[in-house]
Amino acid sequence: MLRAAAGISTPEPLDGRGTFGQTGPMCGRFTITHPNEALAALFDAVMGNDLPASPRFNICPTQAVAVITSDGGLRRVQSMRWGFIPSWYDTPTDGPLIINARSDTVATKPAFREAIRARRCIVPASGFYEWTEGPNKTRLPFYITRSDGAPLAMAGLWQRWGDLVSCAVVSTEAGPGMAGIHDREPVILDRADWPLWLGEAGHGAAPLMKPTLTGILRMHRVDMAVNSNRATGPQLIDEIAV
Repeated sequence: MLRAAAGISTPEPLDGRGTFGQTGPMCGRFTITHPNEALAALFDAVMGNDLPASPRFNICPTQAVAVITSDGGLRRVQSMRWGFIPSWYDTPTDGPLIINARSDTVATKPAFREAIRARRCIVPASGFYEWTEGPNKTRLPFYITRSDGAPLAMAGLWQRWGDLVSCAVVSTEAGPGMAGIHDREPVILDRADWPLWLGEAGHGAAPLMKPTLTGILRMHRVDMAVNSNRATGPQLIDEIAV
């Protein structure tokens, strides 16, 4: 089993539970409504032939996701398992399911310290879900997107484990757009910062792991149908009256 020194002291839940004011995993589900071809064009990347089909309205941990990597300046969109597998795991389920890497400890935790230096990536998303706690501990879902409608470029790390290539999303403290719903948010990269994060523009990527500024993100309540990881369909992201 994975010990606390590995960088995760408690298991990451499969459904990304997050309640108001708590510290814990975040961005446990997300969407990709943009076509793979559009993502490849946006990131000026070569598109792999094994990418999961889109649109997808309820992507869960352990599923395949499209990820942007760069090797010698050549960017690729490739498929990876969402759920980072440390090198010492004997099986993919040998320890906690690692979907996030905290920005404040990612450079020192054994699970991530090599990946943060040499294997950074971008995990595109059209939006992601987060939950607050309602009456009687009801889970109330919100859908979060960029205010300008562009895809989110979430900072990520990747790792090769046997024949599997896996990834995690880097998280930081919540910015003003998320502070009322969760204490953390994914690191969202500005377009100008993509080369530095992908290792194309030298060193010094640590300052990029910062909260979003006011106005970058917007959110709305969605139906509790998305509380099920089996739910699917475009109605999951429709705004509901509250």
